Amino acid sequence: MPMQRGAGQRPRGFALLAVLIVVAAMGASLAATGTVWHQVQRRANERELLFVGMQYRNAIGRYYNNSTTHAYPPTLAALLRDERLPSVQRYLRRPYRDPLTNSTTWGLVPAPGGGIMGVYSLAKGRPLKQANFPFELGWPGGKASYADWQFVYVPPSG
Repeated sequence: MPMQRGAGQRPRGFALLAVLIVVAAMGASLAATGTVWHQVQRRANERELLFVGMQYRNAIGRYYNNSTTHAYPPTLAALLRDERLPSVQRYLRRPYRDPLTNSTTWGLVPAPGGGIMGVYSLAKGRPLKQANFPFELGWPGGKASYADWQFVYVPPSG
């Protein structure tokens, strides 16, 4: 003979099912939050990479223009301390770290006559940012990898 429930009693297992549904919903919510947070962090790192890359590009330009021979720096360390002139010049305060690799090691773009004319990140992956780059970089559109984000100083012609 089947058991009869008293008035106001819930079937057994209902509370367990409700807890499982709540836990599943919280897990899905946390996963979505993690994905969004990852995208936000990548965009922030890309903005920082653009800032740091422009600092190196501008420092290379100042080094190049601050001599009569118009030579590119032989190393990145020369941007920290240039002793070619009577007074020591500093084009960067410190070596910047790459925000994507968290390292001060950069890819170097060699200049045609020797030296370094630019830097790029050694990070792997495809950038999220594909448009609206600083005008000075001369990048018309997106790039397939972070290594394509080359921060190069090219002296103005004429």
